[in-house]
Amino acid sequence: MERVGLRVLGALPRRGDLTLPERHLGLIQAVEHPDLDAAIAAYAAFLRAHVDLRALRELAAGAVVPDPGNLPGPPAQRIALAQDAAFSFTYPHVLEGWRRAGAEIMPFSPLADEAPDPSADLVWLPGGYPELHAGRIAAASGFLDGLRKHAETRPVHGECGGYMVLGDGLIDKEGARHAMAGLLGLVTSYEKRKLHLGYRQARLGAPMPGFAPEARLRGHEFHYSTILAQPDAPLAQVADADGTPVPETGSHRGHVSGTFFHLIAEEGA
Repeated sequence: MERVGLRVLGALPRRGDLTLPERHLGLIQAVEHPDLDAAIAAYAAFLRAHVDLRALRELAAGAVVPDPGNLPGPPAQRIALAQDAAFSFTYPHVLEGWRRAGAEIMPFSPLADEAPDPSADLVWLPGGYPELHAGRIAAASGFLDGLRKHAETRPVHGECGGYMVLGDGLIDKEGARHAMAGLLGLVTSYEKRKLHLGYRQARLGAPMPGFAPEARLRGHEFHYSTILAQPDAPLAQVADADGTPVPETGSHRGHVSGTFFHLIAEEGA
């Protein structure tokens, strides 16, 4: 580092006792950590012992925070957003963009068998861990009936795990099949895991909430499910960061659409 002129602010030696619990998609989320406060205190002490924090603060104080650019606009005015342990991942900048533009976000919990607000213009099912709660989702008749009722006249969109829940069935890692909303024909399985990971670029072939056909979107995909059936019309032409096409095109039927990638932004925004 010194030879190439890089200042070393610290070095963290390996410590086997500083670990975080994991599951198949990586680290568990903070809200699930068994003793988060104690873990953070231990990490902080470790950092103080091995990193020049004063120098780090001085360097950070002189840095210019880059302009985040244009945040994604809202796909509707009143958005019913699924939020609980099964639907837990949406990029924060996306929600911030919606709020800044004046959209109203109305959270609801499918795991608590809550239906989306009937006054919502759009239902958005984000990613998360539906495969860990597939039985409860399949039994959540209030949620599923409300979702289907909404889809009769207004748009519904799902990302990754949300897309799987919009499908016909989800097979968990034990091989048990759970009936999902049936608004799309998608069938996914976790019985045989297959990693899908990377940035995605998509050109829409059909409208998606907030975007017209031919819009070019950027996103990110990360899951271990296998597609067993994806019979509906593809939503987009999707490629990886190198431009190589991938089969996870998303799909649409009526007012319902879904993608395996999580939306980051429209290209050029």
